[in-house]
Amino acid sequence: MTLSQLERIRNFGIISHIDAGKTTVSERMLFYTGEIHKMGEVHDGMAVMDWMEQEQQRGITITATATRCQWNDYTFNIIDTPGHIDFTIEVERSLRALDGAVAIFSAVEGVQPQSESVWRQADRYQVPRICLINKMDRIGADHEQVLDALQTKLQARPVLLQLPIGSEEHFVGVVDLIRQQAIYFDVDDLGRTLEYHEIPPQMIDATRRQRELLLETAADFDDAILADVLDNKPIASERLLAALRSGVLACRIFPVVLGSALRNKGIQPLLDMICALLPSPLDAPPAPATQLQDGTEVWIETSPDGPVCALAFKVLADEGRKLTYLRIYSGRIAPGEVLHNSRTDSDEKIARLFRMHAHKRERIDEAGAGDIVTATGLKGVLTGDTLSAPDTPLQLAGLSYPEPVVCLAVEPKTVDDRDKLPLALEKLQWEDPTFKVKEDPETGQTLLTGMGELHLEVVVQRLKTDFGVETQTGRPQVVYRETIRCACRHHEVFERDIEGKTHYGEVTIQLNPQPRKQGLQIDLPAEVLAPWPPEMAQRIKEQLYQACQSGPVAGYPLTDLTLTLTAAPYDSHRVTDLGIATAISRAIYQALRDSSLTLLEPVMALELTAPSDCTGRVMSSLQQKRGQIEGITSRPGQDVIRAGVPLLEMFGYMTELRSATKGRGSFTMEFSHFEQAPAQTLGKFGLK
Repeated sequence: MTLSQLERIRNFGIISHIDAGKTTVSERMLFYTGEIHKMGEVHDGMAVMDWMEQEQQRGITITATATRCQWNDYTFNIIDTPGHIDFTIEVERSLRALDGAVAIFSAVEGVQPQSESVWRQADRYQVPRICLINKMDRIGADHEQVLDALQTKLQARPVLLQLPIGSEEHFVGVVDLIRQQAIYFDVDDLGRTLEYHEIPPQMIDATRRQRELLLETAADFDDAILADVLDNKPIASERLLAALRSGVLACRIFPVVLGSALRNKGIQPLLDMICALLPSPLDAPPAPATQLQDGTEVWIETSPDGPVCALAFKVLADEGRKLTYLRIYSGRIAPGEVLHNSRTDSDEKIARLFRMHAHKRERIDEAGAGDIVTATGLKGVLTGDTLSAPDTPLQLAGLSYPEPVVCLAVEPKTVDDRDKLPLALEKLQWEDPTFKVKEDPETGQTLLTGMGELHLEVVVQRLKTDFGVETQTGRPQVVYRETIRCACRHHEVFERDIEGKTHYGEVTIQLNPQPRKQGLQIDLPAEVLAPWPPEMAQRIKEQLYQACQSGPVAGYPLTDLTLTLTAAPYDSHRVTDLGIATAISRAIYQALRDSSLTLLEPVMALELTAPSDCTGRVMSSLQQKRGQIEGITSRPGQDVIRAGVPLLEMFGYMTELRSATKGRGSFTMEFSHFEQAPAQTLGKFGLK
């Protein structure tokens, strides 16, 4: 692939709150670009991008889906991401691999909780964005309210590129502020035909005012435009777009367009703005990487002729085989090529390469820098792994994973299911780093841990439909955290003869409590580890972290404390790996026992929408659930309540809310932080 071809590639994702219209927008994109010839609807379970049976049944996106299409000589690699908080890892790993994003907001609901979450994720990876305010045909649609929320809630700088012609059910088109023309969408041919006209007379003043704001924004990124604005000279649309593009690539501005995807309005102008404003792979900043041979940091430029470097950002168990999604940052790859996996320090051989169109594959013979493709044959690769040339092994920055907070006990129904369950769970863990499996040491039950009830419900359903494993499940349980109330210091010496060999280890550790939301911090002073050989020092670090993943009360991970290794004498004639590992485990266990342990419970950030006449009952029910009301926003006929509520109290809450609001209430929630568990919970674990 040449540099000129790379300039015309757009790798972008579609992100938003659940039910803002992501999949509907992507379906229209595929239709207008000619990739599909019939639009499927999410509510009918016929959308191309929602190909999983669970997605079609529930009408929501569960897994990020990639596809490829063409528009005006530009190539789009599109990833449609989920909007539900339980599947936030799909957004995280997609944004890690993409160059840009289209953020969709409902013109009625505006910036919602998951909108904020995905926006922060995009901020973390410095992903340039343009915005679509969707559902402009809905009753209560108000694009100005959404623009205000973008500024106040997201601290973003939105730049309006269009004005609506008509409102709510009379929304028929937009005024293009860049080219200064009116665009109408022909509903008789599914929006294929765009009609260009003069700006309606009643909108000329509003258009002039809004264009002046647009020119002022462009002038911030182009001094020549500033001079022309001051001299009242006309400015060509190409110059205006180039200036705006500079601001978008710097993540300083976020252009906004308007539309109604379900009514086939506003999609083609959005496609044009993706071409004009979002980055190509050549515009993306060089990716930082570490050379494994000498530990030096290098910057990977997007170049087909550079050393091979690719990120495995997603792994899928497809018909029993591992399908790995790759973002190629540099070089070229082909079937049969051997690549080095930096995590496992081993080589992997690519069997086949594919381009994905939802769940359908198109086999290809080569892929290069800037491409997003899938590969088979990479048996040991997991999400976040770096693949590079064996003679120049590299390590790219990985991904951060949210903490799973809900646990479910599962057991096979039959003997055959018992044999198939471990392999099926292993494959599901390939796909999803936020899905964990462990065995309860007391009951022997298999415990599934995930991001929420829906997450685990989908996992159990997939065990049956995808792997043919029938299971029985218990009630979802909260995943707590263990922490300490007071500081403690402990010195441990381990020495024992095992099978004729003496194993010895000696450590001193210090535990100090930390304020809430601080997490686990492990302090390893350089002077303590200096005498140790590098490989044994690394094993000490790993053992310390591993010992903190299971507390002595109920086996929950530790948090909100600092563990300091204050002493670890090294004697090459006495110390062994087993001895030092055992000493560390015993020291931490005993120090925790001496430092007054307690439990922390997960608290969820809740945003609830209820009719105004039901607000009192809803707030009363939240307070009974130990909820802390953080604020109320009134809208016509309804109130939006923000609260923090313990996860333990939220199981099955949707049924209760529907009863209190006569079916008119809804809520969304996401994990916020851990707080002290109540006395009743502590008593169940023998704590005070």
